[in-house]
Amino acid sequence: MQIKAIWTRISKRIAEAWKAGRIQRNSRITYDVIWNLFLFFLLLAGVGIFFVVGAGAGYFASLVKGEPVLSYDTMKEEVYNYEETPSIYFADNVFLGNIKTDLYREDVKLDEISPYVINGIIATEDDNFETHNGVVPKSILRALMQEATNSETKTGGSTLTQQLVKNQILTNEVSFERKAKEIILAMRLEKVLSKDEILEAYLNIVPFGRNASGNNIAGVQTAAQGIFGVDAKDLTLPQAAFLAGLPQSPSAYSPFTNSGELKEETALQPGLNRMKQVLNRMLDEGYIDQQEYDDAIGYDITKDFAEAKPVSDNDYGYLTTEVEQRAAGIIAIQLAEQDGHSKKELDKDNDLKNEYLEKAERDIRQKGYQIHTTINKDMYVAQQKIAKEYAYYQPDHWVKRTNGDGETETVSEPIEAGSIMIENSTGKILSFVGGRDYEKNQVNHATDTKRSNGSTMKPLLVYAPAMEEGTLQPGTVIGDLSKKFNVPGQSKTWNPGNYGGVYHGLVTARKALEESYNVPAAKAYKEIVNLDPASKYLEKMGITTLTEGDHSNLAASLGGLDYGTTVEENVNAYATFGNNGEFTDAYMIESITTKDGEEIYKHESKQNKVFSPQTNYLMLDMMRGVLDNGTATYAKSQLSNKNVDWAGKTGTSQDYHDSWFVATNPNVTVGVWMGYDKQDSIQTSGMGYSQRNQLLWTQLVNSATKIDPELMAPSESFKQPDGLTKASYCAIGGGKPTELCKQAGMVKTDLFDKDHVPTKADDSLIKQNGKIVLNPDFVKENGLQGVSIEQLFPNNEKVQKLIGKAASSSASAKSDDSNAVKTSSGAPLPPTNVQKADKKLTWTQSKTEDVKGYRILQKQGDSFKQIGFSNQSSFHLPDNDSTYQIKAVGADGKESETITL
Repeated sequence: MQIKAIWTRISKRIAEAWKAGRIQRNSRITYDVIWNLFLFFLLLAGVGIFFVVGAGAGYFASLVKGEPVLSYDTMKEEVYNYEETPSIYFADNVFLGNIKTDLYREDVKLDEISPYVINGIIATEDDNFETHNGVVPKSILRALMQEATNSETKTGGSTLTQQLVKNQILTNEVSFERKAKEIILAMRLEKVLSKDEILEAYLNIVPFGRNASGNNIAGVQTAAQGIFGVDAKDLTLPQAAFLAGLPQSPSAYSPFTNSGELKEETALQPGLNRMKQVLNRMLDEGYIDQQEYDDAIGYDITKDFAEAKPVSDNDYGYLTTEVEQRAAGIIAIQLAEQDGHSKKELDKDNDLKNEYLEKAERDIRQKGYQIHTTINKDMYVAQQKIAKEYAYYQPDHWVKRTNGDGETETVSEPIEAGSIMIENSTGKILSFVGGRDYEKNQVNHATDTKRSNGSTMKPLLVYAPAMEEGTLQPGTVIGDLSKKFNVPGQSKTWNPGNYGGVYHGLVTARKALEESYNVPAAKAYKEIVNLDPASKYLEKMGITTLTEGDHSNLAASLGGLDYGTTVEENVNAYATFGNNGEFTDAYMIESITTKDGEEIYKHESKQNKVFSPQTNYLMLDMMRGVLDNGTATYAKSQLSNKNVDWAGKTGTSQDYHDSWFVATNPNVTVGVWMGYDKQDSIQTSGMGYSQRNQLLWTQLVNSATKIDPELMAPSESFKQPDGLTKASYCAIGGGKPTELCKQAGMVKTDLFDKDHVPTKADDSLIKQNGKIVLNPDFVKENGLQGVSIEQLFPNNEKVQKLIGKAASSSASAKSDDSNAVKTSSGAPLPPTNVQKADKKLTWTQSKTEDVKGYRILQKQGDSFKQIGFSNQSSFHLPDNDSTYQIKAVGADGKESETITL
């Protein structure tokens, strides 16, 4: 009731004001003010728009100023210029040939293409294609806005016509100038070519990723055949939608890897999601109805993918593929730098890197570059033949794989090989072996495969860095005894062990390297690991695969890296020793020129000092012993020229998955790796795995020596620098020899850095009760309590009889943990119940408790050779027909009686 009264009073006052004319006068004043303000701001906005448009037009005109007006014939020629194949040259300008890139393309007419593909491309890439005149302003403005606001959604502003211009007429430069030229040329192209001609050209040049052979493909016909095994005109709706989604990001959406294998399910998902987006666009644009959409969206397109197809035979398959990849990498960096991006930016941003790699690959395919390499043709051809025909790869192993029908099958997989030869002073890659047969396996095992480099890591990460840091010399004495190392951050310990489970007591660093003993290397590395030698030395020698954990992992001293390293990087690092301690990065591309002869790239070698000349020579001298006295004597015995000064190292990874040999002479460094692609222990059949590797190495070296003896067999040896001298030392404690050491017959002589010659008298021995004994302080300081004299000096009965342990020492003459049953000579008892059946040897373990394991030997010719070592009660044999032996090995290295079967 009260509200009604209030409303009545307000109404009455309004009526009175209206009759008096007050409301009309006030309204007229307000209206005039508002109208004048509106006209003012409208004029201001008009002036602003005019200014912005004028300035924009002027800027646009300046960007395209001087752009020649292309004739119809010229534009058509540019648009249909799909490819100019590059030429590849061996070293010294020896023509290899007009080798095709791995881009495959087959032209097709528009009426031979499924309408589904045409409609899918238009709906997804350019829904205004039929009506625009080459550009869509609102799309360009939208793309600019997204770029300015750094929007996560990037819809793009290029029409099919613009994309055609960008791919076929303009360069890859990303700038406002190129974009302006792209716009103006797209509008011109629309005037000289029909819509059908533009669409046909686009569908014949656009990249579609890779086919079932791993080749790059472009053009819808090649894509239809390479991905689905059908012609473009026969594509179904789901197939067409999948292909229509590929051009946006061919590498990411392609269903196949570069080896032709179908991607894993998670890697396929982006392409499948993109197919769904295409179908959604086609439905929205009315190209398909709801029923067609539902059928296609529920279809399993993966069952339509073509089966992997072997590539055609190519004598230069590994070479051409590698050259193209490296050339693309070089050109990608150049293109990125032109756009203001650094190489570091590309390394950190994979998307950016892939973007420029795709642009570089397009340049290579279309611009007819001449690519000059460092590869010696005669050496390369000879080494491919050797690798393919080498007779001692056997045996193969059996692996389980999923076939094209999704079924698991067991197939035979051969052992593979990779090698590389590098010139020390320049870094030139003179030759390489990517694998046994490119037609069967396209993986380049020389440059791409990352594997543990085993004991070849010891000179690189342990001995050379330790000598550079002053903690070790060739004559440094290290205990090769069973040792457990604490692992930081873990409760478990690490026991590196030795091959065969045998230890050798007190040995020099030189001897440990020659025979590849693991424990001394691990101990030496522990002394310097806090200095981060991985960063200080290994990375300086070109090893790029290290993880953060590798830097502190003691197992890295034996090649135990998270990812391993490639043959190229491992051999390249060794070339540092051949180049007086200076690293030169390996390379294969000497120069790249345009088809008109303009040089756009020329390699320049740079050398970086890693080791002093003194350290470097000491390391070389130690590695000479590997070939003269150690694990690579077989390699030296097979060389056609045995007078060449080679220094190198063998290597074996955990469980014998990898076998290596790398060696350097004053001119070149050569390395060979063997192993299975699916990691497994290398089996022994006839020749041992290390000998097989060394023999392949020598055959490759011998073939190259025949071709260029001056390079491969230099008459000069490595030159010893100043600052080194020979000095004597006591081979027990490593100090300056004393009279007691001489009496014990343990004085030795070796090469030393003058700054690290032993000057302090060795204190490892004392006289007690008229007998030479180990100094208790020396025993304690070196953690030798509980270690027997036999363990410290195995196979040296003279020293065992002459030297005892001090009475005050807490150690007994025998190892504390050795109280098991033994023979009178101290050797362990042999295994019992030894049987051979179904290519398997079984036995009951020895009753001696401190047995470390069992040696397995096979009769080969007139002698028995070790084929394995086991700490279990069984061992898989290569066959049942051979004669075998088994014997137990004690902790002190002594062996039991031999059992023969």
